Amino acid sequence: MLVSMNWIKEYVDLAGEDLEKLIMKFTLSTAEVEDIYFKGKEVNNVVVGEIVSFEAHPNSKKLHILKVDGGDRIYDCVCGAPNAALGLKVAFAKVGGSVPGLEIAKREVAGYVSEGMCCSEAELGISDENSGIMVLDPSLKNGTDLKEVFDIDDVVFEVDNKSLTNRPDLWGHYGIAREFAALTKKELKPLSLTEPVYSGDKKIPVTVTRNDLVYRYSCLEVSDIKESVSPMNMRIRLYYCGMRGINLLADLTNYIMLELGQPTHAFDARKIDAIKVGTPESAMKFTTLDGNERDIDTDTLLIYNNDTPVAIAGIMGGLDSEIIDGTTSVVLESANFDGVSVRKSSSRLGLRTDASMRYEKILDPEITITAIKRFLNLLLEIDPGAKVSSQITDEYVQKYDTIDLTFTKAYVDRYTGIDIPNEQILSTLNLLGFNAKLSGEEFSVTVPSWRATKDVTIKADVIEEITRIYGYDNFEITTTRSALVPVRETVMHRDSEWIKDILVQRYMMNEVHSYIWCDGNKYKKLGIDVEENVTILNIATPENGTIRNSMLPTLLTFAYENKQYAPAYGLFEIGRVVEGVKNGEANERQHLGITLYDKTCSEKELYFKAVEIVRYIADQLRHTEPKFTRIAPQHAWQHPKNTSEISVNGQKIGVLCTLHPSNLKKIDKNAAVVCIEIDMADFENAKATALKFDEPSRFPSVDYDLSLVTNGKKYDEIASAWVNENIPELDGVKLVDTYELDGEMSITLRFAFSSPERTLSMEEIQKHIDKIIANLTNLGVTLRI
Repeated sequence: MLVSMNWIKEYVDLAGEDLEKLIMKFTLSTAEVEDIYFKGKEVNNVVVGEIVSFEAHPNSKKLHILKVDGGDRIYDCVCGAPNAALGLKVAFAKVGGSVPGLEIAKREVAGYVSEGMCCSEAELGISDENSGIMVLDPSLKNGTDLKEVFDIDDVVFEVDNKSLTNRPDLWGHYGIAREFAALTKKELKPLSLTEPVYSGDKKIPVTVTRNDLVYRYSCLEVSDIKESVSPMNMRIRLYYCGMRGINLLADLTNYIMLELGQPTHAFDARKIDAIKVGTPESAMKFTTLDGNERDIDTDTLLIYNNDTPVAIAGIMGGLDSEIIDGTTSVVLESANFDGVSVRKSSSRLGLRTDASMRYEKILDPEITITAIKRFLNLLLEIDPGAKVSSQITDEYVQKYDTIDLTFTKAYVDRYTGIDIPNEQILSTLNLLGFNAKLSGEEFSVTVPSWRATKDVTIKADVIEEITRIYGYDNFEITTTRSALVPVRETVMHRDSEWIKDILVQRYMMNEVHSYIWCDGNKYKKLGIDVEENVTILNIATPENGTIRNSMLPTLLTFAYENKQYAPAYGLFEIGRVVEGVKNGEANERQHLGITLYDKTCSEKELYFKAVEIVRYIADQLRHTEPKFTRIAPQHAWQHPKNTSEISVNGQKIGVLCTLHPSNLKKIDKNAAVVCIEIDMADFENAKATALKFDEPSRFPSVDYDLSLVTNGKKYDEIASAWVNENIPELDGVKLVDTYELDGEMSITLRFAFSSPERTLSMEEIQKHIDKIIANLTNLGVTLRI
C-alpha cells in the first residue's frame, strides 16, 4: 500500500518534523515500510507557459513550431502534441529544468531550435495521461512555478501489505494519520463531512436476504451532477497512491477508499430501483466492469436491482450499471460485507480487487455512513450544483459488541518491565481513540470500533498499544534470567535425522523438499493418475488441489526433471502425506521417500542396492534384519510383481518397488528406477532388538562361500538352515552375489567363522558347513555345481 504524506498532513500538523525519521518510527511502531519515494523531486523549472505563436512545421505533418511565453521571455519550442493550439496555457519545462528521466537542454529538432518542452501529465510523472500536452487554467499567471499550482512534491512510502493484515483501520490514510498523531503527540483533525439535506420521502428500498454475509448496507442517491473531471490535485494524489484517474465519480469512490479504507460503489441511478443483497439460487454467468464474463456459484454474494444482478458484493460492479459519460445521478453504495465470504468468492473467481483486499481484513461497519458523508462533502466542493435526491437507506444487520477493558498500572509495569507514567498511558490511548480513563489505580478503556472487529480484544492487546507508541527502541536492554531446559528429542525426530545422515554420508543421496499436494500436470507427464484423497477447498489451481497419499510420485517428478543431472543418483525426502480422513480430520503421516535412478546398472542390481539400503537402516537403528514380502501393488504406477512390503520385527513399515513399465518408459526408457517408502510412525513402533556386545576375537576369522540354487525358496526360509543351529563360532552371513540362468535363481553366501580362544581349523568349520548344507538340502536348496 502506498501512503502520501501530503494526505497525512491534511489531518496531522507535521510542520518541523523530519519525515524520513518519522516514517522510520512508523516502521518500528506500526507496520513495515518497504520503501520511500520522493515524488516531484525530478520536476524542476517547469512553469505555466502560454502559446503565443503557433505554426505548422514545413517538413512534418506532426510537428508544430511554437513560441511560448514563459513569464520572463518568449521561448522557441518544437512540439508534436496533437492538442497544441494558440492561446493555450501549458506546463512548460525551460532549458536547465528537468522532468523524470530527462534534463531539458537547448537543442535542434527537425531543423529548428527548441528552448524547452511542453509537457504532458505523464511526462511530469503526475498521471498516466499522455495523449497530449497538459492544458492549464487560463487564469494562471505565466511563469508561475507549476509546483505552486499543484501538489507535485510529495513523500510517498510503501507499506508491506502483510503487516496490515490484522489492522483494517490502516487500509486508509485517515487511520494511518491517527498513528502519526499518536507518534508525534499531536491532534488528529476531524474529517470534513457533509450531512445529507433532503426533505422528500424517496428512499432506496434495500432487502438483505443473507443476514450471515452482510453487516451493514447503506446507500444514498445524488443527482444533478454536472462535473465529470476530477481536480488535478485529486488525480495526482490517486496516481501517487497507485490508482489512475477515470472520471469524477469513479475517482471519488477510489479517493474515499484510500482515505477511509471503506470501499464505496456508484451505480447509475437510472438503473437502480430497489436493491436486494443475496446469493443466487443457481449458478449463473455475470459480466463485470472489466468486460469479463464470470461464473457465479450459489455461495457468491451479489447486489441485485430487483432480481437483476448489478454487482459482485465487495469485489466488482457489473458492466450494465457502470457510470458512463451521460450519468448525472448515482446511487452511492457504502456497505460492510463478511470478510471471509468476500475472500472465498474472490479466490473462486480469480478476481482480487482493491475493494476485496480491504473487505477481507474485516472492516468497521460504523464507517459506512461516514464514507457517504465524506463523499458528499468532496462532491459538493467540486460540483456545488449536485443535489441529494433521497434519504439515506441504512440496513444495519449485524453489530459488533462493544469491548470494555480494565487494568492497573501494576499490570502495565509487569508486562512491560518499565515504568511508563500514568499521564503518558492516558495520552497514548486517547490519541489512538481508546477513550481511556483513570480511576484510582485502575485504567478503563473502550476499544474503538475500528479496532474491535478482530484486533484488540484482551488487556494484553492494550499493553501492546501503549508499548509500541512508547517505542520498543526506548526499552532498556536487560538479560533475562530463566531456567533453560533442553527439549527432549522424540524417537521419530532422532530416527529422521539419523536416516538423513546415512543416506547422505553413506549413499551420497540428495535431499529434496516438495509441496504436500499433487501436481496434476507433472503427474500426467509420467502417466500417474492423481488418486482420490483429501482436497484443498477454493484453490485457484484445481489440478493441484489434491493432497498426496504417497511421497513417491512427487520424487518421481523430481527424478524426471533432473535425469540429465548425472547417470546415477538418489533422491530422498522425509515429508508429509495424508491417508484419507480419521476421526473427522485429515490423517496426516510422516513418510520417508527414496527414489534411485541409474543408467549404469540393471533394474535387478538397483533393486538389490535398495534392499541393502533398507537392511543397513534397519541394522543401524533397530539392530535387526528387515523382512521383505511380495505384495500386490497398491498404486497403478507400481510394478505388478516387483513390489514388496517391508517389515521389522513383525511391524509393517513400508514398501519397496520398481515401476510399472509404462511409467518407467515415460521417465527414461534407458534407466532403472527403484523406490522405497517408509512410514516413520510405523518405523518408530518397530521394536529394536537388544544389542549384545561380544569381545572381538584376537584370532583370525575364516570365510566360507556357498553357491546355492534357491529353487524358489525365500531368504528367510534359507536362513533357518544356520539360524536354528545356534552355531557360536558363526559371526555372520552376507549375500555376496545373485545369478539367474534359464529362470533358475542362484545366490552366493559368505559365512564368517571365528573363535575368541583359538584359530579355527578347517575340520571344525567343515563340520558346521556340512550341517548347514544338510539343512539346506532338507529345505530343497541345493549346491550350485
